[in-house]
Amino acid sequence: MTAVPVAGRSDARRNRDLVLRTAMRVFAEEGLQASLGRIAQRAGVGAGTVYRHFPSKDILVEAVLAEHLEALVASAGRWGARAAPGDALFGFLLEVVEKSADRQSVCDALTGDRSWPRAVLTAAVQRFHQALERLMRDARQAGAIRADVRLDDLSALVVGAVALRSAHRDQARGAQLVRLLLDGLRARPVTNPASFRDASSSPRHGPTAPRLCEECGASLPMRDTGRPPRYCGPTCRQRAHRRRSAG
Repeated sequence: MTAVPVAGRSDARRNRDLVLRTAMRVFAEEGLQASLGRIAQRAGVGAGTVYRHFPSKDILVEAVLAEHLEALVASAGRWGARAAPGDALFGFLLEVVEKSADRQSVCDALTGDRSWPRAVLTAAVQRFHQALERLMRDARQAGAIRADVRLDDLSALVVGAVALRSAHRDQARGAQLVRLLLDGLRARPVTNPASFRDASSSPRHGPTAPRLCEECGASLPMRDTGRPPRYCGPTCRQRAHRRRSAG
């Protein structure tokens, strides 16, 4: 058997990654009805290159779903390593909602098609649940979330939060509603639902709801003077800057 040159394997990996990244964008922009030919055109490769790595559209969709979940698993590890348990869990949940809302059609395939999961996707789903369970367990041990919250509760809540985030015409308002929804998981909620509409009001105009970090949802200290804080610290500030730059 003739060995495949290293350069050839590297080219094949690059082509596969290119097709996969392009498919993510195309499915997010045009929905799952986009053809493999359309993806090949957007990727700037021949149709044969796409079919060589993904012989059918179902295989490509499964790979896109698995890649989305694997990226979230890696993110869960970063949150767990750099933040306090409660902040790590809520920051990760917000990130899951944000990234999934941008890929609604792909996530609909994951939650709506009962023929899933398949072999590759099964492993990715399991790793995602394990990562989420670790964050949940750490947050519970730290007393940051309600004791009765279960893993399937978090999964269901994320699905609902993604739908809420995607449906709201005002993205900023939708994101704030998602934070309010997730706040119900906390052992001591930091948001007062009754004053949610008055979140931007000043003391002279009525009560002001506690402010939340725009990245991780953690409670922020109130200031009597100066511009109100937007982030709980430099980590969330830098992450928000990178996300805006990437967008």
